Amino acid sequence: MADRALTEEALIAGLRDIRLPEHAAGGLPAELLAAAAIGLLIAAVLGLAVRALSFAKVPRRAAPAVPPGDERLALLRRLKTQAPERYAQLARDLYRPGGVPDLDTLRAEVARHA
Repeated sequence: MADRALTEEALIAGLRDIRLPEHAAGGLPAELLAAAAIGLLIAAVLGLAVRALSFAKVPRRAAPAVPPGDERLALLRRLKTQAPERYAQLARDLYRPGGVPDLDTLRAEVARHA
């Protein structure tokens, strides 16, 4: 510690000698990367906030009506996974005239093998 107290003028004169660097470490590339990182962080936070707020407001829609042709294909695919042996029997006749079973038959087959 000093033996004598500093005067206000001596204190201010001592502070004026402190020199801070004019440029930050890394220069312009470091500043650009820091700005980009802050921007990305803000964008991520805003994106999560918008998603959280809009997720609750999405109304649920009823399932669309399936056309008969699409329903027939869906039932055949389901039958192929549930009962491959029965599907193989039906598949032999699929491309023959009148070989595609009607919807009620397919529904009954899928229900029987479910």
